[in-house]
This record gives sequence, structure tokens and C-alpha cells, in this order.
Amino acid sequence: MFFEWLKRYVPRGLYGRAALILVLPVVTMQLVVSVVFIQRHFEGVTEQMTRSVSRDVNLVLSEISDGEELAVAEALEMEVLVLPISEVPAQDSIRWYDLSGRVVARTLRELAPGMLVISLPDDYAVELYLRSDGPQEALLMTFDRQRVSASNPHQLLVNMAFFGVLMTVISFIYLRNQLRPVTRLAKAAEAFGRGRHIEYRPAGAVEVRAAGHAFLDMRARLERQIEQRTLLLSGVSHDLRTPLTRMRLAVSLLEDGEREELERDIEDMQSMLDEFLSFARGTSEEAETRVDPLALVREIVHDAGRAGQDVRLVLARGEGEMALRPLAIRRAVENLIGNAVRYGTRAEVSVELTPRSLRIRVEDDGPGIPADRREEAMKPFTRLDTARNQNRGSGVGLGLSIAGDTARMHGGILRLGDSEALGGLCADLVIAR
Repeated sequence: MFFEWLKRYVPRGLYGRAALILVLPVVTMQLVVSVVFIQRHFEGVTEQMTRSVSRDVNLVLSEISDGEELAVAEALEMEVLVLPISEVPAQDSIRWYDLSGRVVARTLRELAPGMLVISLPDDYAVELYLRSDGPQEALLMTFDRQRVSASNPHQLLVNMAFFGVLMTVISFIYLRNQLRPVTRLAKAAEAFGRGRHIEYRPAGAVEVRAAGHAFLDMRARLERQIEQRTLLLSGVSHDLRTPLTRMRLAVSLLEDGEREELERDIEDMQSMLDEFLSFARGTSEEAETRVDPLALVREIVHDAGRAGQDVRLVLARGEGEMALRPLAIRRAVENLIGNAVRYGTRAEVSVELTPRSLRIRVEDDGPGIPADRREEAMKPFTRLDTARNQNRGSGVGLGLSIAGDTARMHGGILRLGDSEALGGLCADLVIAR
């Protein structure tokens, strides 16, 4: 329970945690040393010096009580004045941060009888108000503060704080050089996760270099696999277009009754090939450009309407531009719209741009997808026969996968849920700004 509460106040960044690791021990050490030093050294030294001065105070008081001249006070460099009792302060005067002054006052009260008030106004003088033989008189005894406490007692604390901060800064600069290769590795991994390739060379400590080389090997292997998959899908899809074209020409020569069903089969095969090519192009290295996402979604919805799909834009809120891959976003939204009108009768699209994120939502009035099968539905080549109406069109199960890859490429996520407005599936493509 305690550690869960503590996690909320611990820095999340690597540099913040490194600074905490550096600063916390230094501050703790300084506090412990300061307390021990004040208690053991300053308190002990101040008490010994004050005891010596208290004997001088008692000697001067005994001289005054005997009616002798104040030669002893002058010899001890003490100034003694007689003043009315009404001028004696009501209470001791000690500054709140004067730790040694509290020891001086306590020791003098224990060892010097007749003490009325002790005043330590600054670091230079001690003022003692003492009882006098006269009922309406008091004695004011003043002497140098250095006689009861060490001079400049704060120097040690100042030096500790100064050198503590100095060594912390030097250590942080050194540690930053050690953490920099880790942050570069994290940036390279994050960029690769979003489909970008940035230059990275392993550096730093042996463990960081090992992790960097492992990342480079993993990235090279994944890039080869992606390239092979893209070439395979593109090659197969391209090579199948030629026999499909020949089949289309041959079918066109048949009679109307026989031709209609065969042409429908050919159109389904053509649609599948288009999905394969779209899936292959989804892994291509398209450069990011700053575009207006609201204008892009309006254009996509308009083009879908021209193609005969029952889709409309119900909400477009926000303004501004952000870095996107417009072709990838277009493919993703077109696939979501295509799925919506294929498995339902109509689709509604909304887009909202906030200072923190972009959200593109596509809703339909179809049967939807059960909550326990939504993760499976976003896998490539997956078709959920029990969840979606397969008789409403052809497909190979790549629409949601393409949309999910596009969202991850932009550092976002594709979320599936239930549509409150239409009762079917609700697909949210969310990208952080």
C-alpha cells in the first residue's frame, strides 16, 4: 500500500529518477551530518565556553555585591550598567535560527544565579539582565558573543551545502552522458514502432551497447520479413491480375444468364486482390507531412459517397494541422467505412481534433463484434463468421488489420466498441499529437 502511494510521486522519466537517486542520498547525508554536528560539536563547544563565561559573570556579581570597583569587569572585557527595573525586557530575545544561542541561554540560567532576561540580538553581543541589590534596579552586563560560541558557526553548513550541490551537478553531468545512449535507443525503438527508420549507433556502457546491437539485429530481421511479405503480396496480387483480365474478356462473350454470376465472382476476386495490395502498401515508407485531418476526413467521406456508399459526416470539430501519413490514413478510414457499409446498411463518421489527440470514429448499424472477439478481429486474414454478416460482401479479413497498423504507425491505437447511436460497431482511430 505504501509503495503504491509512493509511486505517484516518483518521477517517471529516466533523467528525473537519476536526479532523485543523486539528490536524495546527498540531502540525507547532509541532514544527518548537520544534526550530529550541531548536537555533538556546536552544542558541546558552546556549553564549555558558556560555562567558562558563567564563572566570570559570577565573579563580577560577587565584586559588585562587596561594593568594590568594577576593575574585574573591565579586566574581563565586560560592560556593566545599572538601569531601572522597568527597562528590563519581559522575556528572552533569541532569534529562531540561533541554535547555539539556545544552548548559551540554558547554560547561563543554570550556572549564573540572579538571571532575569537573556538577550542575543545578533552575532556580536550578549546582553544579560541581572538582579541588583537595589529593589528598583537591575544590572545590564554586555560582552562579546564570541566568548560563548564559536565564530561563524554556519560556515560548515554553508560549505556542506555548496560542495554538496557542486558534486551533485558534476555527478549529474556525468550520469547524463551515461543515460544519453539509453534515450537514443528508446527514440530509435519508438520510431521503428511507428514505421520510421532513424540512424542509430550503439554507444555507452557495455550493457547499453549490447542492447543497442540486439535492437539493430532485431530491426534488420523485421525489416527483411516486412520486405519479403510486401514483395510476396504485391507479386501474387499483380500476377493474378492478368488471368483475371483474361477471364473477364472470356466471360463477356457468354450469354447474359451465364455471364452475371461469373462477373460477380470476378469482381469479388478483384476486390480481394485490392485488399492484398492495400495491406502490402500499408507497410511502405510514406513520409509524414503536415495536413489538416478534418479536411482529409471530409474528402474521404465525400469520395465514399460518390462511390455509392451510404456514409455521412456527423461531426467535425477542432482546427489545425498535424504530422500524418495521409495515404495511410486514407486507406485506414476507407477500410473502416467499407466494413461498416458492407456489414451494415449505413455508416456515420466523426472526427475530433484536440490539443492532445486526433480521433476518427466510424459507426455502423450492423451486428457488431462481441467484446471477447474484438482483439481477434484485428488480426490479419481473420473473418468472424458468427459476428459479421458475410453475405453482405467479400473480404479477406484485412480491413481492421490495416487500420490497426496505421494507428500504430502513428503512435496511436484502434479501439473497437459498441455504437450508441446506431447499435452496431464503433471503431475509434486515436492518434496522439
